[in-house]
Amino acid sequence: MSGELPPNINIKEPRWDQNTFVGRGNHFFTDDSQNILLTNKQLENARKIVHDYRQVVVPPGLTENELWKAKYIYDSAFHPDTGEKMVLIGRMSTHVPVNMTITDCMMRFYRTTPAVLFWQWVNQSFSAMVNYTNRSGDARLPGNELGTACMSATTGTVATALGLNALTKHMSPLIGRLVPFAAVAAANCINILPMKQRELKVSIPITDENGTHWGESAHAAKQAVTQVVISRILTATPGMAIPPFIMNTLEKKAFPKRFPWMSAPTQVGLVGFCLVFVTPLCCALSPVPCL
Repeated sequence: MSGELPPNINIKEPRWDQNTFVGRGNHFFTDDSQNILLTNKQLENARKIVHDYRQVVVPPGLTENELWKAKYIYDSAFHPDTGEKMVLIGRMSTHVPVNMTITDCMMRFYRTTPAVLFWQWVNQSFSAMVNYTNRSGDARLPGNELGTACMSATTGTVATALGLNALTKHMSPLIGRLVPFAAVAAANCINILPMKQRELKVSIPITDENGTHWGESAHAAKQAVTQVVISRILTATPGMAIPPFIMNTLEKKAFPKRFPWMSAPTQVGLVGFCLVFVTPLCCALSPVPCL
């Protein structure tokens, strides 16, 4: 881009048009997992660029692509409402690597009670951390409420998984492979409510397209929580529902029997592929953000 960067680029909104499928797809594909490897110096530099630009201070030589890159880095590490740096494990840039590992383990070790208990607890602990880190506004959730939320979700998902395991014990292996997905879907409904209870009680801030604060709204908080529950289930669907069908088909072939060690990396690869490519496209189908 030639010349000095204009100071009127709207970095409060996504770079691409969110009214179109292509625009939303481009937006969701910008969630780069490599951001978790950035140093504090790089994160602070991105924050400085964004804050300076918002104050109409344009560093010499800054290009539009560099500005948007800094904005994506800033969004991946700093809370949009409070501006605080988010804990690493709770950032959305950890979504692919962490969920790829946890999802594979949940779908692989679902037959015994200890395995179900452990991996569902790991998954709900991670989900609770993500929900808490990305909570709306500056609502603070006390430690005891955070623990209660995590315990409630873990209890619900373990009960669902064990109950479905008992019901599907004599059914097709494919049905058994889908039990973790059903358990996670149930847990998403249980987990999000206690994690967001502070926002439901206190309400969330309402701002317009210019960032002007217009007050607080409990109704908006309820609507936002409902959208989060639905979007969390939809975003979990590709990675947890597609691989079981493919793995069930592959295991009927001769290839897995000749190379049994390929089963684990194949399933991890399928989950990773779904999380990287299929999930963003599913999010792009709806104008409602996948939070």
